[in-house]
Amino acid sequence: MIKLIITDMDGTFLNSHGDYNRELFQDVVSMMREHGVKFAPCTGKQVERVEELFGEQSKDFWILGDSATRIKHQGEYVYQSLLNNTLGLDIIGQLEAIEGSHIVIACTPEFAAIRRDTPEHLRTLVRRSYAQVELVDDYKDIESDFVKITVYDENKQCPIIRPQLSAFDDHAYIVVSEAAWIDIANEGVHKGTTVERLQSILGASEAETMVFGDGFNDIELMERAHFSFAMRNAFEETKAAANFITRSNDEDAVMHTILQFLNLQKKC
Repeated sequence: MIKLIITDMDGTFLNSHGDYNRELFQDVVSMMREHGVKFAPCTGKQVERVEELFGEQSKDFWILGDSATRIKHQGEYVYQSLLNNTLGLDIIGQLEAIEGSHIVIACTPEFAAIRRDTPEHLRTLVRRSYAQVELVDDYKDIESDFVKITVYDENKQCPIIRPQLSAFDDHAYIVVSEAAWIDIANEGVHKGTTVERLQSILGASEAETMVFGDGFNDIELMERAHFSFAMRNAFEETKAAANFITRSNDEDAVMHTILQFLNLQKKC
């Protein structure tokens, strides 16, 4: 019996336009409520952005946002893991010393900070994933700890940038989620560990959990559920880590798969 359904957002639940079939999702929500299934978006997006996407009903969800460094439910954070300010600023300093077209998104519990000189088209891109955005002249002005640090490179050079962060490997979790993105969180904190924490909170085993993902940062997610689904559009490494392959994100595959499984569960 499925008790918990967890899905990545970009490239998985959301289509190529960053949206989803809202009418179909209401059918999914009704079916999950009927079966007592908990729903958890698990994403690099800021928690507040997830709440914008799903609206009022998101209060009933377990939101694993900001690259799964936080869990929010019923308006309250039940878990968060923070990068020490000094360590975070050291990492940002190294990133700014690396030549290239990449930008840094420094995420605190209150907002996502980008440099004031960030080009407008990149500011627009950032706001697709972050609802609370602040412009700063210097990241050193940030005094709080960080929930995560994200790197975006429109020229998709993140696999080249990543080795230049190796000095921090023993102190932070650093993953190239795809060629244009790097996510940096507290040491040992990733989708797999946060999902394990949520499973413990809800009393849901791997056999009672269904997960969906497409990126390199979803590989650990695949390991937390027997019913692990990689999207048809996923990276080959993610597909190899999954037990099942479903259709693409542009075919509403997450929602159709949930409906099919819960209908089968109902008949059993």
